[in-house]
Amino acid sequence: MKNHFKLLLLIGIFVTFTCCTAGNNSKNGGTEEVKWKKIKDIVIYEDPQFYSSFPSVVKNGKNDFIVAFRRAPDRRIFSEYGNNHVDPNSYLVMVRSKDGENWSKEPQLIYSHPFGGSQDPCLLRLSDGTLLCTSYTWAFLRPDGVENLKQPVFNIGGGVIFLGGYLVRSTDGGKRWGEPIYPPHVEDEIYLSALGEPLPAYNRGALCEGKNGRIYWVVAVNDSIPVKKTSNHLLVSDDKGLTWSYSGLVASDDNASFNEASIYETPKGDLVAFLRTANMDDQACIARSKDGGKTFRWEKMGFQGHPLNALRLPDERVLLTYGYRHKPYGIRARILNAECTDYATAPEMILREDGGNSDIGYTWPVLLDEKRVLIVYYFNKENGTRHIAGTILGR
Repeated sequence: MKNHFKLLLLIGIFVTFTCCTAGNNSKNGGTEEVKWKKIKDIVIYEDPQFYSSFPSVVKNGKNDFIVAFRRAPDRRIFSEYGNNHVDPNSYLVMVRSKDGENWSKEPQLIYSHPFGGSQDPCLLRLSDGTLLCTSYTWAFLRPDGVENLKQPVFNIGGGVIFLGGYLVRSTDGGKRWGEPIYPPHVEDEIYLSALGEPLPAYNRGALCEGKNGRIYWVVAVNDSIPVKKTSNHLLVSDDKGLTWSYSGLVASDDNASFNEASIYETPKGDLVAFLRTANMDDQACIARSKDGGKTFRWEKMGFQGHPLNALRLPDERVLLTYGYRHKPYGIRARILNAECTDYATAPEMILREDGGNSDIGYTWPVLLDEKRVLIVYYFNKENGTRHIAGTILGR
């Protein structure tokens, strides 16, 4: 850690989040220095009876923020040994805040899937106020059911079979949510669902609404049996998420996997996907499209990071956040230029390094106002209760 600080000091950048904006990002054409610093960490939701994880956040209005997350019983209350990331009683819930710091205590249900436990609610607020929430589901089958399933299915053991992805919509600010919408099956996906049908597309990560009104969603595809690797593909919607169509391949490799991904549109119109990987030493990757998502080119970013997420700052630079699942466990970030081209040189900011183990992260940032950012994620200390936490940055 001492060597890390020395390196930052040598290049003239302090870990108190002092970042310099190049002249093309400055309104007056000169060099503008913007200092972002950590204000504090907060707890958004915590209950020792529940395992709470995988959050997302949106600003739903001037004084309305929504954090969605997956909540399941903490199996230790039943004297079970521990928890899994899949659970038959895993539901999508949400809490609200007027200021981004003080949150409602009792979560509101977004959706409980009738056939299994749901994961990773990913929120997107559209320009017309419509809220989208994507997710995916696991079914928990008895042994006789598993034996009779139409093959191949994605079976992670113990009768836990994948059902694929879905999304729900709200047109009244999250008060009510509609019935699930199932995205199309991607042709390269080799698995069937637990219902014997082509697996609906799925993924964890931020969607984005382009300047043209089109919605972009990078999904994951299982492309080997047994499950050894996944690839990323792009789906698009031109009717506010009601229907989806296939656009093209985002990233694939003969050995490495690309899976949980967030997509972002730059001011110049490039589509940039930030990709989690496997079999690549946890290397973060970036994929860029200059033709509206028809084709992408991917490359390594030069640092380790688990699911990444991007937020446009007021000066059009991009706050890139991610969990760090290596010692010291915690939350990290970088500030990129407007077109996200300087990822190899942008300094890393250590926001937290007090995590109890690697079961943390899944960051999601949102602007509270012109001078404050909230980054939400799930966290634990000393292998304690998994809870939804946040870090507030200010300038």
